[in-house]
Amino acid sequence: MKTLLSVAFNSLLSRKKTVVLTFLSLCISIIVLLSVEHIRLQAKESFNRTISSVDLIVGAPSGQLNLLLYSVFRMGSPTNNIQYESFKMLEEHELVEWAIPISLGDSHRGFRVMGTNDAYFAHYKYGNKQNLAFTDGKAFNGMFEAVLGADVAKQLGYKLGDEIVIAHGIGSTSFTNHDQAPFTISGILAATGTPVDKTVHVSLEAIEAIHLAPSALQAVLNDPESASLQPANITSVMLGLTSKFATFTLQRDLNNYPDDRLMAVLPGVAMAELWTLMSTVENLLRAIAALVLISSLFGLATMLLASMNERQGEIAVLRVLGAGPLTILMLILAEALILVCFSLAVALGGLKLALMSLEGWLASEYGLFLSHQILSVEIMSLSGLVIIATLIVSLFPGFEAYKNALHVQLSGK
Repeated sequence: MKTLLSVAFNSLLSRKKTVVLTFLSLCISIIVLLSVEHIRLQAKESFNRTISSVDLIVGAPSGQLNLLLYSVFRMGSPTNNIQYESFKMLEEHELVEWAIPISLGDSHRGFRVMGTNDAYFAHYKYGNKQNLAFTDGKAFNGMFEAVLGADVAKQLGYKLGDEIVIAHGIGSTSFTNHDQAPFTISGILAATGTPVDKTVHVSLEAIEAIHLAPSALQAVLNDPESASLQPANITSVMLGLTSKFATFTLQRDLNNYPDDRLMAVLPGVAMAELWTLMSTVENLLRAIAALVLISSLFGLATMLLASMNERQGEIAVLRVLGAGPLTILMLILAEALILVCFSLAVALGGLKLALMSLEGWLASEYGLFLSHQILSVEIMSLSGLVIIATLIVSLFPGFEAYKNALHVQLSGK
């Protein structure tokens, strides 16, 4: 076997130009295939890690996907609100460890504004249970202070101390601005690669204040410390429970809560359902990458077939040295195997190096958190399939070489 691989390697070296071009084609197609698969896996993992440590999301009945979309991804609009008293009930419930209120409905230059409280910065987690961190400043303390997500600050060029005006509604253009009560930026969050980056965070009291009548708002602006503002309604609540075993019990109780129309959903279940809706795009990307690889493999087979006429003498010499037709077949397969294994090694190494080099830049510029640990079970399985596909495709030129060797054998007789 060692001798066969040595002969195959030397045979490839004797045809450097065509082999190098085929090698580059294989490298590029394998990198495309592995990149698509790695990004797909990372995207799915990142999608599922958009929110972590939240056991239940509670809102008005509207379907679990809709509740997930507007509460977590800031997409769409809530069909209804829940009473603030329901939030207080949840906050004081014996099974609830912490509760994060969410109030939506306003925006700033196309970015969603979310009303919440200190529990958001203390308990909201993403990724591998990572806490929110600040690149500048701190959480809001005064009523008219705001905390910006990383993308908001970067795209709009804001810094600490700047003033912003919130607009009514969620459109990028609004004709109703709450310009009587500008907000001062107190903090800017570090990039998370989640919808948090595209959100302006303010207090629930501030949301209530900017929707007051002008005279009442002016009174609050004159003496914000003495103002006692409690919203009548909020959009939803994120809950962390004291025990995971209590999740389904509390979900059932909330869905049957008599004093308000509530719906509790498990974010993990809702996200799994949402991801299935994107499976068509996911499969399309994988199909395109697979077609690129197949075209390169056929290019490899074409190169081997085209070399058959040039190798009649080589095959004849091998036959004289005692190599049988099966040995000639194995030689062709060995050549293809050497090429694809080298291509795989270069593709894996190149992809890992690229991810290591671009990891920080992708995170800071685009909020993409792509791990450079590419040797997952899926990637290794895919690499195995590439090798198997190479052997299958290489059978065509292999059988051609086998027939030529057989012909030489019969002619010799």
